[in-house]
Amino acid sequence: MFITLEGIEGSGKTSQIAHIVDFLTDEGYDCVTTREPGGTKAGERIRSILLDPASDDLAADAELLLYIADRVQHLNTFILPRLAAGKTVVCDRFFDATLVYQGYARGLELRLIRRLHQLTCRNIKPDLTFLLDLSPQSGLSRAWAQLNDGSRTGDESRFEQETLDFHNKVRKGYLEVAGTEPERFRIIDGSLAMDQVRQKIISELTRFLNRSDEHF
Repeated sequence: MFITLEGIEGSGKTSQIAHIVDFLTDEGYDCVTTREPGGTKAGERIRSILLDPASDDLAADAELLLYIADRVQHLNTFILPRLAAGKTVVCDRFFDATLVYQGYARGLELRLIRRLHQLTCRNIKPDLTFLLDLSPQSGLSRAWAQLNDGSRTGDESRFEQETLDFHNKVRKGYLEVAGTEPERFRIIDGSLAMDQVRQKIISELTRFLNRSDEHF
């Protein structure tokens, strides 16, 4: 089973992954966690370029190709081998993030991004995606609080430094993409308290697992 979490900066994805894994482990699933960009040795080096504020002159199409390179390596050396071994993979961001950030927000052609995913990543999609939705103002406020208190490093703050208009486009893109695949996406109100978000995610995950069991 392949599960992903998506959302704007400060939406709380990273915090919720641990709760998802704890729940699934208690249910008997063998889980591994990962993230994009990153998740592999090569991917972490790519991540250092993509999220570094010093990369502010990176062209949008170059940015897109770096994300694709990261994903190809990630799929082939981490995600697919573990899925083949029967593990459940829980990933912080995947293809939806590329479609939204480089497509909706950067303005690159959505059809091109989808086609590249088909050609390089066999059009692989998660079984279930949680979208933690909240206003960009709230998300950025959280993100900058974490950067300022030292719980996150400033070396990975390139997207936090984008304009509010950029982040509004990201949020709008996420909601539009989620609306096209309601069977896969679960939209969670990320403005709620962390424990309330956790409860809603676990509730949706329980329903998904129960419905999946009915198909066997």
